Amino acid sequence: MSRPVLTQTAMVQCPHGIPATFAASGSKVLIQGAPVLLAGDKGMVAGCPFTLPPPKPSPCTTTLHTGLSAAVTSGGASLLLQNPSDLAQSAEQVPHGPVIWGAVQSKVLAR
Repeated sequence: MSRPVLTQTAMVQCPHGIPATFAASGSKVLIQGAPVLLAGDKGMVAGCPFTLPPPKPSPCTTTLHTGLSAAVTSGGASLLLQNPSDLAQSAEQVPHGPVIWGAVQSKVLAR
């Protein structure tokens, strides 16, 4: 099944509604002027208010994207694809739940 290729302009939020920003590690391939995201690229979340009991601050700090293209690469690295099982996680790599997808480019799909 083909899914959208993620770019640096993808709109993603942690489960608590805080937007993530991306820094693309490669810039050889552009879609609508934005660099594609490659395997290992993560979204960075700043300002998440999530806490665990008793209260212990445990904000989301990154989004982990696991949808990799098996057919399309850039510079030898697989492209990241929109994946419903992508997660937000704390600095301790504790998963906090699925990311919330907003606007993602839909012109380029890959498997």
